[in-house]
Amino acid sequence: MTAIQAIYVRGHEERPEPKTHIVFRIEIQAHVRSWQMWRRYSEFADLHTELTKSVGAPPPQPLPPKHAFSMLRSRNNEVLLEERRAGLEVYLRAILSAKDPKWLESFAFRDFLGVPVGKHADPSDLGSFTSSSWLDEHIDLQARVRDIRADINRRDAFSDRGDVSASHTANVQAKKKLAAVLSRAGTLAQGLEGLGMSGMSEGELQRRTDMVARLQDDCEKLGRMLTVARNTSRGLGAAAERNPAASSDRAALLEGSPWTKPVARVFGGAAAQPRETEATRPLDSHGLLQLQETQIEQQDAQLAQLTAILHRQKQLGVAIGSEIAQQNELLDELSNDVDRVGGKLTAAKRQMNRLG
Repeated sequence: MTAIQAIYVRGHEERPEPKTHIVFRIEIQAHVRSWQMWRRYSEFADLHTELTKSVGAPPPQPLPPKHAFSMLRSRNNEVLLEERRAGLEVYLRAILSAKDPKWLESFAFRDFLGVPVGKHADPSDLGSFTSSSWLDEHIDLQARVRDIRADINRRDAFSDRGDVSASHTANVQAKKKLAAVLSRAGTLAQGLEGLGMSGMSEGELQRRTDMVARLQDDCEKLGRMLTVARNTSRGLGAAAERNPAASSDRAALLEGSPWTKPVARVFGGAAAQPRETEATRPLDSHGLLQLQETQIEQQDAQLAQLTAILHRQKQLGVAIGSEIAQQNELLDELSNDVDRVGGKLTAAKRQMNRLG
């Protein structure tokens, strides 16, 4: 745990599922990398209880109190939410900077921050994911992809207005953000190996692999959009419209060019002399016409066969897509069941903590 350098609570976000609640974004900075976690206030309260029970003493900084009727008051009250965010950040920093490391090194605190809990965990593995932290990272990357799209739209808007400098700046910012997202997406894909080793089901691993693949596809599309030199092409086009070339200049430029020669197809000329083959040599004009019709019929038959193959491939694709959709529905139902069971376990855990 000595590898952790700083902890921040940067902001909050309202989420609608499983029911409307507020989560706080925690950023953890270590020697090797930084990552983030999303936690509810109730999870902070559970952490405080666990630390008090496991260590035998409460952390050096008390947890910010929960206001009466907080569900009704604080959800839409930015002042209360900001006060709670600041208090939670002070609470975590107090644990990090405490002279006695017993709270810092506890299992509950490391699990809360998503830090590897093995006895011989390598500091380079501080970015390893838990199941929930992996999903939080994926949500954050999706948000950053949307930011990159917004930067591209701003770039195009500046370009349309003729503001080349601002358009270039927006393009550079989008490229930097995309590079960071690509790096983190690779880490996200590598994190699935650890989740698989920790016991995650094969179906869930496949679902998350598909999520990473879609994210990487979005990044690839954004990369292609960023490489389009819209500023240059539009600038040149506008300049050409404002200053068209004179007729004499165009004639001088095109003089001697092959494009100045008339385009025509000449039959029977020396350059286009047809070549005789063993099949055409003994045939007259009527025989050549019949041979051509036969070859066209053969090509049509081959095309019909290819069409039938493509039609079968389409039917297979539709059937596979339908099966995947059904499997996704089953996985969603299973995920909802797991969330409900997890909520029940959390509630039971809280009751046990109160009884203890």
